[in-house]
Parts: sequence; structure tokens; C-alpha cells
Amino acid sequence: MDSILRHANNEPAATPAPTVKVWDPLVRLFHWSLAACILGAFLVEEGDTAHRWLGYTALGLIGFRVLWGLLGSRHARFGDWVRGPRSVATYLRQRLAGRSQRRLGHNPAAAVMILLLMAWVAAVGVTGWMQTLDAYWGVEWLEELHEALAYGLLALVGVHVLAAIVESWHYRENLIAAMVHGRKRALDNAPD
Repeated sequence: MDSILRHANNEPAATPAPTVKVWDPLVRLFHWSLAACILGAFLVEEGDTAHRWLGYTALGLIGFRVLWGLLGSRHARFGDWVRGPRSVATYLRQRLAGRSQRRLGHNPAAAVMILLLMAWVAAVGVTGWMQTLDAYWGVEWLEELHEALAYGLLALVGVHVLAAIVESWHYRENLIAAMVHGRKRALDNAPD
């Protein structure tokens, strides 16, 4: 509608902001594959073969992401986005005050969430795998731990999705779409 009104008023069409490639295809494939494994594992019955293989696939994806975090493209590497507690605290203070700066890669708070999600998925997967071992088969505390971790993971995923929506609104950039096509709006000032 805006473009029709601009055309009718002989106004030039707004040029889209330049974009840059941030998320490589392997990061995006990892992200959506892991999401599918988590969703699938919740939809199929625990103990079912599909549930087990979704868990093993999730563990394999976490292993891949750790390797890609060491060897991958710029914004995939942990060194690009994992920061210490002081940087996280500074970012959170700035964000709460409305002064945080947009970044091309993950911000320090997002980095904490991503590392937490990866570790949590690994814990769910390992406790699930342990239940297949003869020594732990049918052990009630392990089953309860696996289930508690699984529901905790669901809560963390909810926070992750909510944060992506809030940050998309705050920075006026669709972060979910960026995880599909890999591009984000270029930074206005200096390269990130």
C-alpha cells in the first residue's frame, strides 16, 4: 500500500537497506534440524524407536555444532560471539536501559542462551541414551531426570523463541527470517 501511495504522489520508492550474509547454510541447517528433532521427540512416544533416533540425531547435531563452532565461518565460530560474564552483564545493563547496539552475530545474552540450550540438549540426549544401557534400564531416577530435563528444555526453547521475537521488534529486524535465508541488515556504523 505504501508503494502505491508513493507512486501516486510521485515519491521515489524506498530502497531496501543493504544486507550481509551472516548465518552460513550449515548453521541454519543445524538450527532448524535441531528444532525439528526437539519437536519430533516431544510428539512421539518416549521409548519409541523414532524418539530414540531423534535423540541420537540431536546429540550428533550438537557434536557437529561444537566442531563448527571451532572451525566454521566467522559468525559460526565461538570466538566471534562467546564472551565472558562482564560482557554479558554490560550488554544486559545496556539492553535494559535501551542503549544496546545491534550486532551482526549473536549478542552476549544470546550467546549464553545458545550455550545453555546446547548443553541442555546434550544432557537430555545423554540421559535418554543411558536409559538404553543394561545397567540403567528401568532406573526410575534416571527416567525422572530425563523427563525433567526434557520439560526444562521446552521452557528454554520458549524463552529463546520469545527473545528472538522481542529482539526482532526492538531492532526492527526479522531475526527468524534471518535464520532462514542467512542475511541480516548491514550495520550502519562499523563492521561487527
